[in-house]
Amino acid sequence: MNQLSLVLILLAALIIPLIMAKFKISFLPTAVVEIIVGVILGPSLLNVIQGNPTLNLLQNVGVIVLLFLSGMEIDFSLFKRHHVNSSVLEQRDKKTQSKYSVVFLALLSYASIIVASVSLALIVSWLGLFKDVYLTAILFMTVSLGIVIAALKEKELLSKPFGQTILLIAALGEVVPMVGLTFYAATYGNNSKSLWLLLLILLAAAGLFWRFKSFFNMFDRINKATTQLDVRLAFFMIVTLVTIAESVGAEGILGAFLAGIVIKLLDPHEETKVRLDSIGYGFFIPIFFIMSGVGLNIKLLIQNPKTLMMIPVLFVGYVLSKALIVVVLNLRFKTANAIAGTSMSVTTITVVLAVLQVAKNLKRISNQQSGAFLLAAVITCVLGPLIFNKLYSAEQEDLKKTRVHIIGTNLTTVPVAQQLSKGWYDVIMYTETPLNYRSFNSEVPVQLLDNLETGYLMKSGVFDTDILVISKINSNKNYEIAKAAKAYGVRRVIVRFEDRDILNQKEDNLAALGIELYNTPDVNISVLRSLIETPATMQMLKSTDASVYEVNLRNRKYTDIQVRNLPFIDRITITQFLGIGALFGQLAGHPLR
Repeated sequence: MNQLSLVLILLAALIIPLIMAKFKISFLPTAVVEIIVGVILGPSLLNVIQGNPTLNLLQNVGVIVLLFLSGMEIDFSLFKRHHVNSSVLEQRDKKTQSKYSVVFLALLSYASIIVASVSLALIVSWLGLFKDVYLTAILFMTVSLGIVIAALKEKELLSKPFGQTILLIAALGEVVPMVGLTFYAATYGNNSKSLWLLLLILLAAAGLFWRFKSFFNMFDRINKATTQLDVRLAFFMIVTLVTIAESVGAEGILGAFLAGIVIKLLDPHEETKVRLDSIGYGFFIPIFFIMSGVGLNIKLLIQNPKTLMMIPVLFVGYVLSKALIVVVLNLRFKTANAIAGTSMSVTTITVVLAVLQVAKNLKRISNQQSGAFLLAAVITCVLGPLIFNKLYSAEQEDLKKTRVHIIGTNLTTVPVAQQLSKGWYDVIMYTETPLNYRSFNSEVPVQLLDNLETGYLMKSGVFDTDILVISKINSNKNYEIAKAAKAYGVRRVIVRFEDRDILNQKEDNLAALGIELYNTPDVNISVLRSLIETPATMQMLKSTDASVYEVNLRNRKYTDIQVRNLPFIDRITITQFLGIGALFGQLAGHPLR
């Protein structure tokens, strides 16, 4: 029977994603579905799976691996202080940005969560539903980082200010409750040591980090399929820190969480994260979630009126503990998105399961009370993503077009400006020649300048742009303007250099400044060589609508997917792919974006 239960769990873990994909069930997190399936297979309904020592061991390993991977999800770059902007352009752009930073909004939001959670825990205790105020407050403070990340990835928001704010709130929603749980376990555990011994876990984590920081850099040279050193190191970290945590009277999940943080700080390759995810989410974690559902006996819950009454009260507690986030987010984001972000912050499951498991081990909570907390958490994971997907829409600051300013109107730059204006670019051309202004002003937006002196260009707003293209015939003047633009803070400066002698003299200096160069002879040579090597480019060369793009992968949905396995690969013509590669293509007759 023991083996049959494990077979049924693994079969369920295999079938659940297939059914969700078949029926396009994307509004529910996989973890929630696995818990629901566990309820169905457990004593609540079918009763075909019962707990046994083997499954209990795998469940414990599952929660340890889950907390380890949760530690690896934290983006520590969000906690870094950004350097004060030094360039004139950065200072000017900063004035147009919101005065409320991502970090400020996230910290203020989580401060409101702490205050609300403690207040609501006192109310729950006053109502006589659950007396342990400390434990209730910890549970109300939790946020499910994994579910939040999945939702933000789906809408490609991880790099946007809104997404970063919600992500940081969720990260705090795992870190702070874990710290609180550590002190809770140390205070109420039967074998707890002095609280100061908890510092040994942090010292051990810091020691392991510094010991393996340089060694981790060697993995590229010595790692191979038969060794998997990065995975071995990860499990060494887990076992070591879990052992130390339990030795000083803390819970093992704290050690696992710290192990994930240490591995994250070592900056592993994405392949390492993929392999560890495969081990965790492919085997151990589904067992943990399904067994959590198996342990949730609905029949016993509904038989106890007091426990049954707890479920809606706790659900309201989970919601109200995050309610003030709406007010904070609305300081920078529109109201609908503030509500959407709050609904995602309400979702909680991962740390709740870990906290409940610790509390049951400490005999601080009954199975019925634990089930009420868990059921209320499951409801948040169902409703939160639904509300988020319904309400969220792009923020205005995320829809800003890239500013492109072009100095010089000629038969090359004007058609380029016309084509760019059709896409995500806001293009303005500048000329100091009245004849050119009269000739091209009807074709593209052109502004007439009095002169090309750098001081005048700054005052006229020519340098207030994301990309500056300097296409005058005078190479010396172009060089002078380019240097001034870079000093002003223009992110990208593209300069035309037709004078080969001047180019040879200035090329190293320009490269050091990060200035990009082009000239007609080099362009012609490059085009002819590409035409010989890749004849399929002829169609793009003859068409002014077709475009060649350098593709930078920013959508994590496609991380580690081979080019041949991209879902839209059948609509792309790949003409050249070298090293990191240049990916050229057309998508249904239009450029790939």
